[in-house]
Amino acid sequence: MQADQAKTIRKMNIIKGQIEGIIRMMEEDRYCMDISNQLLAVTQALKGVNGDVLSAHLHSCVMDSLAKQDPDDMEEKMEEMTKVIQKLLR
Repeated sequence: MQADQAKTIRKMNIIKGQIEGIIRMMEEDRYCMDISNQLLAVTQALKGVNGDVLSAHLHSCVMDSLAKQDPDDMEEKMEEMTKVIQKLLR
């Protein structure tokens, strides 16, 4: 993984703590809207981490592929990115 590993893991550990908190809220039968708001926060945090990973991929793997001028590798990277963008748009 080309993203800043320490930063990414730190963010994921925060998200893990949020998820553990949501589980506690569910076990304590807390108010549905409070749980939903926390779920939305976790969803946004995961999207942010995914953005970091994708950005790092573009700046490293895709740029390396372009620098090598390998048409097959460039096509592979473009197809990977196309598939991810299609998933994000759903």
